[in-house]
Amino acid sequence: MVNLYDRIEKKSYLKNQLARAATAIGANIHEASYAESGEDFIHKLRIALKECHETEYWLTVLNECIPQLAEETHILRKDAGAIRYMLISSINTRLKSLGKA
Repeated sequence: MVNLYDRIEKKSYLKNQLARAATAIGANIHEASYAESGEDFIHKLRIALKECHETEYWLTVLNECIPQLAEETHILRKDAGAIRYMLISSINTRLKSLGKA
């Protein structure tokens, strides 16, 4: 994602939105590692999930605005989708362990 950011010459507002959303995924997953409770863990992963979904959106917009980046944005969207599925699975597993699923 950082490499893509560096390659985008214009559309700074798109760059900034993408960078914020994409880096927030990892930051929230990292914070979840130090969650104060099971509910806090789930909350942080749900935030990461929302940021992941937003990242996919910005990659789609970027793909439409700068078609020459289509191959790279396609790969990154697939990666974001895989991360999204892992987050959903982790959230569901924790919910089950808490008896809330």
